[in-house]
Amino acid sequence: MAAEEVLQSVDHYKTEIERLTKELTETTHEKIQAAEYGLVVLEEKLTLKQQYDELEAEYDSLKQELEQLKEMLKLLTFYGKTEKERRKQSQE
Repeated sequence: MAAEEVLQSVDHYKTEIERLTKELTETTHEKIQAAEYGLVVLEEKLTLKQQYDELEAEYDSLKQELEQLKEMLKLLTFYGKTEKERRKQSQE
């Protein structure tokens, strides 16, 4: 009977080792997938940051251009008026 119990214990431990090995393999695979997903997210974040920076630079440029156009419009409006209208505006 002792030999039979030893064989049962050995079988039990083999089964447990197989289960743990399978679980470790699955967990390792899940960690690898999570790491790959994390890298994709980081790459997407960098892409979005670059797009944001480009859009922000374009916004600043357009804002500056708008201010210049407003100044030009003021000048054109001022010089487009008659002398009488300019004097009146200057006095205000």
